[in-house]
Amino acid sequence: MKSTVEPAEGNKVKVAVEIDEAELEPAVEAAWREIAKEVRLPGFRPGKAPRKLLEKQLGSDYARSEALKTALPEFYSQAVIEHDVDVIAAPELDITSGESEGPVAFSALVEVRPEVEVAGYNGLRVEVPRPEASDDEVTEQVDRLRGQYGELTETDRAAAEQDYVTVDIAGSQEGEPVEGLTADDYLYLVGSGMIAAEFDEHLTGASAGDTLEFDADHPDPEQGVVQFSVVVKNVKERVLPELDDEWVAEATEFETVAELIEDTRRTLSEARTEQTRMAVRANLGKELAQLVDEEPPEAMVSGEMQARLQNLAYNLQGRGIRLEDYLQITGRDPESFTEELREAALEAVKVDLALRSVAEREGLEVTDDEMEEEIIHLIGDADITVEDATEELRSGGQLSAVRSDISKRKALEWLVTQSEVVDEDGNAVPAELLALPEHDHDHDHDGHDHDHDHADHDHEDAE
Repeated sequence: MKSTVEPAEGNKVKVAVEIDEAELEPAVEAAWREIAKEVRLPGFRPGKAPRKLLEKQLGSDYARSEALKTALPEFYSQAVIEHDVDVIAAPELDITSGESEGPVAFSALVEVRPEVEVAGYNGLRVEVPRPEASDDEVTEQVDRLRGQYGELTETDRAAAEQDYVTVDIAGSQEGEPVEGLTADDYLYLVGSGMIAAEFDEHLTGASAGDTLEFDADHPDPEQGVVQFSVVVKNVKERVLPELDDEWVAEATEFETVAELIEDTRRTLSEARTEQTRMAVRANLGKELAQLVDEEPPEAMVSGEMQARLQNLAYNLQGRGIRLEDYLQITGRDPESFTEELREAALEAVKVDLALRSVAEREGLEVTDDEMEEEIIHLIGDADITVEDATEELRSGGQLSAVRSDISKRKALEWLVTQSEVVDEDGNAVPAELLALPEHDHDHDHDGHDHDHDHADHDHEDAE
């Protein structure tokens, strides 16, 4: 096989391929075998008729057209891999010679990933959540722990949010009790919204002995409105244990209040720091996308939309939820959902193009060691050597995509070090807090796994 690649109009290239008859012959032979299964000749079982007899009966070039249909996409893919063409859409194949006999020549006009110019990426300013836990957050967390050991104590005051009330509930529709909404001595947490929003509205400020009459929507929207009569029997508040060394030593693994608070602050700060690391990369992506003036090719946007939709459908399927039900639960119609999906896809594509541009302009080359480390990560626990995995990626046209993944990640990390990062109060966030832990491959700039784009070189699968 011989192949060449030359620029064409727009962000397209022309891939020209020449193959001789010997290279095409395996596909022709396979085509005859398939034809033999369909054609019945006297004296032969289906699929057993010899090729020469089929050629005599049907013509020697009968299978050639079928062979070309299957073989040309494969030869095209080989050419794309050989020349490292970054294809983003299905090609337009055109046979220029050899359709009936002799060597075959064909061309493929195909859209490729464009290169964009990104100005102003050096010195971006992004705001992120504060990486350190505040005193109020620490106190709230400690109080939440104390709440697990609190005791409910009856009080004479009116009920407030987070109080418990003992109530008799009578729910009815047209004078008939409603199953599941009638109960005596029911302990209800005010503010929980467990039955209906109206419950919390009427119980807040209610006292023991009050009888409340109100209408509320049935928990099942299809069941309509329910008439409620609620008798408040008592109000209870949760009394927290005293925060002292004695209680800490008894209830936790620590000996003193100071130790508990210190550990709580450390744990919360670690979680907030992780949120900050994720936020700085996500926010830098958004800033980068705004720097891309060119409108990305529709093929890239559509492909990204499809990938995101498939990923969502897969995740929903794992939870036993249909996409239609998901839209209903989230209160979105198909049109608004599609628009949201498109906006997210457009931003992700712009980020992809921008990061590639930054990597190119800043000379962020990928080393052999980085490639090997990435492939080891991709292998995981699979029983395959790095060498064999590398060859599989190369033969599948995905090796360049792996390299691109690394370069984009390097570009993003470079941007983190070059940008002004502040918290919500405008305080600078220390650079050491923003650095990812070593070998952390789970932070992708757009929330997706590796975009090994060369996997769809077959034009039939790329549509």
